[in-house]
Amino acid sequence: MDDDGSMTRGRATAEMVAQRAKVSRVAVSRAFNPHTSLKPEKRELILRIAQELNYTPDRAARALVSGRSHLVGVIVPDVCSHWESQEIDALTTALQNEGFATLLFKTRTDYSMDEKLLAYMRGFNPDSVIAFVENVKPTTLARFLDRAVPIYVHYPHPGSVDNGDTGPLHDRLNVLQRAGVEQAVALLQGYGARRIAYVSGVSKSRANTAREQMLRTVMAERGLPPPIIAPSDYSYDKAYAATLDLFRLGAGADAIFAANDVGAFGVLDALRHELGLRVPEDVKVVGFDDIAQSHWKSYNLTTVKFDLEERVRALVRLILRRLNNPEAPALQETLQTRLVVRGTVG
Repeated sequence: MDDDGSMTRGRATAEMVAQRAKVSRVAVSRAFNPHTSLKPEKRELILRIAQELNYTPDRAARALVSGRSHLVGVIVPDVCSHWESQEIDALTTALQNEGFATLLFKTRTDYSMDEKLLAYMRGFNPDSVIAFVENVKPTTLARFLDRAVPIYVHYPHPGSVDNGDTGPLHDRLNVLQRAGVEQAVALLQGYGARRIAYVSGVSKSRANTAREQMLRTVMAERGLPPPIIAPSDYSYDKAYAATLDLFRLGAGADAIFAANDVGAFGVLDALRHELGLRVPEDVKVVGFDDIAQSHWKSYNLTTVKFDLEERVRALVRLILRRLNNPEAPALQETLQTRLVVRGTVG
């Protein structure tokens, strides 16, 4: 409103907020930036008056001044699967709390990215891009990004080559799977399991390849025969069918390690409802991810856990570290895994 009580015409400006709050124009800008220092009572006053005047900062103008768009691009293979949807939700919330908005881009089914979408993404000039798929390589992203340094989620495994220092600059979140897989195999072996099957994920997924290689390595180190591979694609239906094939066409298994929790749900239902086997008495089952549904009583799944909160926090740290030091060499964060023991092993 104007001083006479009438509604302000047109869009409210930062100068109007500053005049009403009796502060400087700079203080108004600082009030909308959670990373700048400002007395709490002054920030509260400015934000209250801004709300009364229906004032919001002009993002485009701020980007021209600061060089930052406050946008983060996220490239994912899927937005409907349980793990991805939970991660996207948590990551979006964390980024919003830091003053960022999220741009979501989905790959093709073969995990590649339409270059038209990459060109579209470039138009937003994001501060950072998180690539959850390795098929969209740094060499590809580098052609479509200006100042942003992409972040990749990396799954090191025995025999993999660490080429993080070659090619265009990119930062990484390294997810170390050994601890969780070792704990899972040790538990299964402790209960007498020797024939362990691996119900796989999508063959083109490097996360799946890393998981299988780690399982092979750990089992060999513990004197167990190689895992029996039951091809699947992370989905419930394919894992269900793969389990039926494993027992009806093959010799079955003492235990099944699924590439993800949704696949483990398909395994459990096939064992119990189609094959008439008891879990864990006849067959033991381990999943991977520890999604929210894993503790549901119908499944009560033993699983290797990614701590979602830690994973999201590490990704946000990488973004903030890079923005605070744009010229830094490749940055890395590391995330461990651990086994969560429930009722499907015992």
